[in-house]
Amino acid sequence: MTVRASAPPAAAAGRRAARRGRAGALVVALFLVGIGVAAATAAPHTEPTATTTTRTGMPSPTATDRPSTAPGADSSTALPAGQGRGALVALAALRVNDSPTRAGYQRDLFGYRAVDLDRNGCDTRNDILRRDLHDAVIKPGTHDCVVLSGMLADPYSGTTIAFTRGTRTSDDVQIDHVVALADAWSSGAAAWDPANRFRLGNDPLNLLAVSGPLNTQKSDGDAAQWLPPNVAYRCTYVARQVGVKYTYGLTVTTAERRAMAGVLAGCPDQPLPPGSTLPAPAAG
Repeated sequence: MTVRASAPPAAAAGRRAARRGRAGALVVALFLVGIGVAAATAAPHTEPTATTTTRTGMPSPTATDRPSTAPGADSSTALPAGQGRGALVALAALRVNDSPTRAGYQRDLFGYRAVDLDRNGCDTRNDILRRDLHDAVIKPGTHDCVVLSGMLADPYSGTTIAFTRGTRTSDDVQIDHVVALADAWSSGAAAWDPANRFRLGNDPLNLLAVSGPLNTQKSDGDAAQWLPPNVAYRCTYVARQVGVKYTYGLTVTTAERRAMAGVLAGCPDQPLPPGSTLPAPAAG
């Protein structure tokens, strides 16, 4: 492309964009050979914060009940809204375990829908529906809890789905554990106490309202086994998986890490989502 001499700002912008593209490719290449990655700055984003209580006599997890075994946990900080260090940095710090086992796994051990994170009397599914649906209609007499209908901008398909509560229609929209619970179990959660598993099972950081059929298709797959058909969402999806795994000190397989790095190659500045634990700042 020929740039006229009268438009130096455009030429400079083009050179900056080219440098960013080359830098992103270099970051991923370095990561894949284990040399290192660069930090990223997050775009502003907000997400509800929550406290927890128990509805069934189970231990009551709190914000500090997450495992303390995450890499760099002693020097990490909670993620303020609008700030972050990138998913590639956290991904590089995840420990690899290529011999995971699901022996002993039971979904109920994570207490999904058993704890009330924001003390509003609603179960986790309805809390996430209220967070993620547009134009939600709430059933009267349920203390503003039970969602009767709404519209979902489904991140996995990139389409809009109409949700209606009912025996034949509720499964059109399901709540996905972004890091599947079976995957969490085999990558570290099997060794946790119940409170930590209940926290992960109900943490909004790890939950999204999504297309029911696509959630079923994903099943217990990790990033090496399944990615959203909506390619435009894959960077955000993988960054959320990395954020969950880093925050909770979970491991990845070599194939999973390579798949995550491959996605993040297209977005090397992708931030971790708010609610994640952040890697410690680089020295200097």
